[in-house]
Amino acid sequence: MASRVPAFAQARLILALVGFWRSDKGLSTFSGLLLVFVFVLPPLAPSAGGSLVADAAFAVVLVSGVLALSERGRAWRLLMATALISIAMVLGSHVILVPEPVIHVAELGAFALLLLVVLGQTFRAGPVTLHRVLGGISAYLLLGVVWAEAYTLIEALQPGSFSGAVDAARGNRGWLYFSFVTLTTVGYGDILPVRPAARSLAMLEAVTGPLYMTVLLARLVSLAVTSRPGADSPE
Repeated sequence: MASRVPAFAQARLILALVGFWRSDKGLSTFSGLLLVFVFVLPPLAPSAGGSLVADAAFAVVLVSGVLALSERGRAWRLLMATALISIAMVLGSHVILVPEPVIHVAELGAFALLLLVVLGQTFRAGPVTLHRVLGGISAYLLLGVVWAEAYTLIEALQPGSFSGAVDAARGNRGWLYFSFVTLTTVGYGDILPVRPAARSLAMLEAVTGPLYMTVLLARLVSLAVTSRPGADSPE
């Protein structure tokens, strides 16, 4: 009988963890981890590209996002498989030789799928809550991360695609700065795309940023109006 108590306690702990990550609190936790990944980690470890610390942070953010979105059916299963493959490649590159473009493709695919699933959960029908708003913020941050991975990949495939302070942007996370500067249409001009593919990516991101904010605001307002009591009743 005594041997069953630890197993029962472990089962309750597992169920509690699953319940937490499947609730809106799981999405809020993922949002907090994503904020740390984007804004806190790069200043603390500016040369962390390719380091075990940066890659471990990538794995934590990706796993937390997968767990927080664990009710999305087939999309979640595809996301889980992609995330596991990406994490295995990134962490495995510290043990065996993995081509750099392959790593970037895996990271880009995992974050792109994560973005799609977050968008699906954020824009689904239902009342507007704080956690839904946090989901919208997470999707915006993921947009910046996805484009940063795209810039990293294009530079790895075509060195010299960017000019200016490119050395300061090198590394797996170094392109986050250029990505968010472009996403917010600030455009400091210290890093410039010079190859056609790089310029096309930058233009697409510059369009995506304001367009996303417009669509998100319109959707949240629409959900707020339709979820009000008596919203469908005639005046």
